[in-house]
Amino acid sequence: MNDLHGIIFAYRSNPHLRELTQPRNTCSVPFGGRYRLIDFMLSNMVNAGITDIGMIVHESYQSLLDHVGSGKDWDLSRKHGGLRILPPFSFAEQGGEYHGVLEALSCVSSYLHKIRQDYVILAGGDLVVNLPVADIFRHHLESGADITAVCTRTPTGSEPRDCIYCTIGANGLITDAAVHPNQPDGCECLQVYVLSKSLLLSLVEHSASHGVTSFSRGILQGMAGTLRISPYIFEGYAARTHTVRQYFEKSMDLLDPAVRADLFNPALPIRTKDQSNPSTYYGPGASAVNSLVADGCVIEGEVENSILFRGVHVAKGAKVSNCVLMQGCYVGENSILAYTIGDKNVRVRGNRTLMGHSTYPLAIAKNTEV
Repeated sequence: MNDLHGIIFAYRSNPHLRELTQPRNTCSVPFGGRYRLIDFMLSNMVNAGITDIGMIVHESYQSLLDHVGSGKDWDLSRKHGGLRILPPFSFAEQGGEYHGVLEALSCVSSYLHKIRQDYVILAGGDLVVNLPVADIFRHHLESGADITAVCTRTPTGSEPRDCIYCTIGANGLITDAAVHPNQPDGCECLQVYVLSKSLLLSLVEHSASHGVTSFSRGILQGMAGTLRISPYIFEGYAARTHTVRQYFEKSMDLLDPAVRADLFNPALPIRTKDQSNPSTYYGPGASAVNSLVADGCVIEGEVENSILFRGVHVAKGAKVSNCVLMQGCYVGENSILAYTIGDKNVRVRGNRTLMGHSTYPLAIAKNTEV
């Protein structure tokens, strides 16, 4: 799709994810056994034929850079275009975080002017979804709208106060937006937008000169009466992970075959960094029930209702249930883990018991030994 350019916002580091975002920003949080959150939106755009993508970062993005590299695993390592990392160099003098999407775009305005395509898709990098971006772009062109906003009628699992809800009028256009309300009101906006490059540049310039930083408040609310903002209703699975509890719940969703079939559609593959691990080894007497187990694991104990990333070792006699264990975790002999999230390289010694709850999972920080 040579006429559409991708912009991914990967500058947020959500403090509500606690231990999971101490060493990284939100977009590089591991998810689903072998992926990072950023993989989903990157793959969505690549699957639609987008060859030029700008990724706006701000802080704690070393882990993200290590993961995406040059973009080779997404076929984005190119002499012209491809993946471009956009750090906050022009924002350094002001300090602090970006206050919103429009402020982030304003700080990379020189990059926006050099975009070769006529249209741009804006999206967050922490949304777990498999979007038909080509269909969304086609809908935008056919509708004649100024902006197309991707919405869903199925809640993504976030609290209403973390979401944006769009009101759709009788003419089929978005007439208003409720930003962070106490109760759901209308269709939830996935904060994925398609618009022309020329309109984007004018909106960024207008917002910068008027001190507007939020796209939802400045555009969806402030300009709904002057711009034709059309909704694209997405019917598939979409999830946000704003808190540790939401991260755990959405990880457990992947144990549902219907969710996996929707999210990991072979026709629209989700790509990630290739590591070429060996096959998982299951020792005598080992068991794994209703679990996702990545390559390179060693399972000598019992695993149930859990997600194990690459290189996890569950020793003999250990029992792991309802857990998410990230790359390189080790569970010692006869230890018991339940409702626990172990970040990368967590080491649990033998004869330990770690118990969380479905409503309050226990999260263990990266490289911790228990």
